[in-house]
Amino acid sequence: MSKATAGDDEGVGLKLDGYLPFRLSIASNAVSRLIARAYEDRFGLTVPQWRLIAVLAEQPMTQQAIVVRTVMDKVMVSRAAHGLTTRRLVERSAHEADGRSHVLSLSDEGRRLYAEVAPLAQAYEAALLTGLTPKEVAQLKRLLLRLEAAAAKLSGEDRGAP
Repeated sequence: MSKATAGDDEGVGLKLDGYLPFRLSIASNAVSRLIARAYEDRFGLTVPQWRLIAVLAEQPMTQQAIVVRTVMDKVMVSRAAHGLTTRRLVERSAHEADGRSHVLSLSDEGRRLYAEVAPLAQAYEAALLTGLTPKEVAQLKRLLLRLEAAAAKLSGEDRGAP
C-alpha cells in the first residue's frame, strides 16, 4: 500500500470519533438522556426544570441570574420557570431593586421535591463515576472547568477563570 497523498482520504481531515467536541457532546447527551428519563418518569421534571430547582436550592435568584449560572438560554429558563411555578414548586416575588424583574425561589413543596431528587442525582453521578478513582474524578472536573473557560474565552464570553 502506498503512502496517503494530498487527494486521499487516509490520514487527512477530521475523524469524528476522535474529535473532542463531538465526544463531549455524545457523553453529555448520553448522561442527560439517562437522567432525564429518571426525572421525567419519577418526578415529572424536565432536565431544565431540575437544573432550576437545583440552582434555586442554593439561593433564590432572578431568571437572568439563572441564565448566567446555568448557561441555558432565556427561553429554556422561562419555560422551566413557568412550568415549575404552575406546579407550585417555585414562587415568584418582586425584585426589591428592579421593579421589572422577579426573584424565583423554591416553595415548601419545591424544597421537599429537591430533598427527594438530590440523593437520586448524587446516586446517578456516583454510578457514572464508578470506574474512576477519586483522583481521576477531581482531574476530570478540573479539566472540564478549563475547557469551559477556554470555550468562553474563544467565544468572547470570558467570565474569568473558574
